[in-house]
Amino acid sequence: MTGTNDQVLITEVLLRDGLQIEPVVVPTADKIRLAYGLMAAGLTSLEVGSFVHPEKVPQMADTDRLVRELRPAESVALHTLVFNERGARRAIEAGARHVRFVVSASDGHSKANAGVPTQDALARLRPAAELLTGAGVRIEATIATAFVCPFDGETAPERVVDVAGSLSAFGIKVLHLADTIGAASPWHIRRTVTAVRDAFPEPPLGLHLHNTYGMASANAWEALQLGIRRFDASLGGVGGCPFAPGAAGNIGTDDLVNLCHHAGFATGIDPGRLVAVRDEVGALLGHRLDSALSAVPAEPVAVRGTAAAP
Repeated sequence: MTGTNDQVLITEVLLRDGLQIEPVVVPTADKIRLAYGLMAAGLTSLEVGSFVHPEKVPQMADTDRLVRELRPAESVALHTLVFNERGARRAIEAGARHVRFVVSASDGHSKANAGVPTQDALARLRPAAELLTGAGVRIEATIATAFVCPFDGETAPERVVDVAGSLSAFGIKVLHLADTIGAASPWHIRRTVTAVRDAFPEPPLGLHLHNTYGMASANAWEALQLGIRRFDASLGGVGGCPFAPGAAGNIGTDDLVNLCHHAGFATGIDPGRLVAVRDEVGALLGHRLDSALSAVPAEPVAVRGTAAAP
């Protein structure tokens, strides 16, 4: 399925999933500068923070301020994470227009991440969904540990389908499946994506991939073959889940854009501008980044089929 020029939507999660695991707390002004740099590179979907208790994830303490101060173009969506009714109220008060719920398919990770088993986490989201819907906020959802859990092992597709059914009842517009610890293989991707799509042809599906075992690009390629056209990624491969032991960084936005462009998929993203922002990220964090292309001192070589624009 190469050379199709299909449009792939990449949500940049650097400012949330990327920074939440870092030992340094990046100043708000620097986050805002990075956000505008990413938009200038062509990204139209950014995850900018999470409405969680600042003592739990101090790197996300300025999410309210980010949402209030960022002024993106009309075509750009700023996403924030919400886990409960209190988070929903904060999102509405800050002026958020796009939020994501996150629920773990496995009880083990749900207890570590949300403090309660999966069904209890879903129950807490019901009043949040009602509040957000009433305020006209667009809701998407991510199922964490949709393939493998660090506590419970492999996640059965039937369990993911069950959680997807509960989330669909909340009126979500997009459902994302997360390989939270980067332990999935293309076989896991095909098995679970197929099961969820068979059970729920709508809403559209997206993938959130980590690269712990170097399989993220292979999993993205498998998903492209399955017709998936929405992916989360973090520039430079920065990121990880603080509540999932052993989880390494996300698939690099730079690596994913390179894969898509070489295969003839359009992203609307300028690789050259990504390089400049990636260099700034490395300087702010003070360490080498994890994406494959971060080790290359220039932007990727353009080849036949490269498609930056739709």
